[in-house]
Amino acid sequence: MPRRTATSSSPSTAATELALSELHLRLQFLEKEHQSILKQIKKKRTELNNFVERTRSLATEVVHRASPSFQKMAQLDQEIHALFETIFTTRKFGKQTLKKIQAVYHQLQFAGVISIKPDTSQLEAEPDEEFAPMEEDFCAESAQNTHQHHWQVPDSTSFGAGARTETQQKIRSTFLRLAEIFHPDKATDSETQKYHTQIMQEINIAYQEGDLARLLEIESRQQVGEVVELNNEDDLTRKCRHLEQQNQILQAQYENLKRELRLAKNTPEGAMVSSSRKAAKQGIDAVAGMVEAIESQIGAVSQIRDFVQDFQQQKLTIQEFLAGPVSLYSSEEELLQDILEQMISELI
Repeated sequence: MPRRTATSSSPSTAATELALSELHLRLQFLEKEHQSILKQIKKKRTELNNFVERTRSLATEVVHRASPSFQKMAQLDQEIHALFETIFTTRKFGKQTLKKIQAVYHQLQFAGVISIKPDTSQLEAEPDEEFAPMEEDFCAESAQNTHQHHWQVPDSTSFGAGARTETQQKIRSTFLRLAEIFHPDKATDSETQKYHTQIMQEINIAYQEGDLARLLEIESRQQVGEVVELNNEDDLTRKCRHLEQQNQILQAQYENLKRELRLAKNTPEGAMVSSSRKAAKQGIDAVAGMVEAIESQIGAVSQIRDFVQDFQQQKLTIQEFLAGPVSLYSSEEELLQDILEQMISELI
């Protein structure tokens, strides 16, 4: 009886199977990571959009309900400026006295109590010591808040200029690949053309926003991704390298979304949203509270207007004017401070 010989795979075949197995595992891991990052981006994007929408909605509500109060404040602002203009043009002062009165006008503007006039924004008059109590009310912190700007979205990733170029290339190549498939001119019938037009609108928006994740979502949804031969080592290697690059770019996009949301929450508008949510949980109308704060602010600024008006009408001496309004020193000092800060950091 002939001896049966055992068959064994050659070393090269075994090595190939091992390499394919490792690539399969690597591809499986990268695809799982890819889908996970896409889900994170979608969730964070939704969170950011909802937060921005809530901010806009709250701002619209505040402006709508507080519009009469804002008009009163604007009127007071104009009146105080007009009073000082009358004082400077109709009354005669010594050089030092004029400088002190200008300093008062200067303090009121840069504290945010009244708007800043261009012709006084560069005023170099030093604050007068006799007017120190009023200066304390108009704290430097509030003045700094008047120069705060809205959160800007950073336009760079954490991978530097080289990575930004690679990101742009990846976005463009994905866009071109999808555009090649879904360009309406390539459709053979009206229904397909209409469908392709809708998809191209999505593709164009994602491309204009530099949103690789959304482009890849469209690609996945339409099932037009790269075809990979699972038994081809070159195909698997290329696919793994392609996914690694995509995942790195997507991770940078996710980090940017997190940073953008964090910046949004740290703005005065973001603080308003946070405060309104906390108030709502306690059954408090936050917007009503803001309107009430503006009304209180109007009362304080009205006192300042009356004080300047009394000086303009010479009901107060120069010394009394430079000493500041006594009624604001004690019980209303903290109130005025709170009003100014709230006006500047929340309502402007």
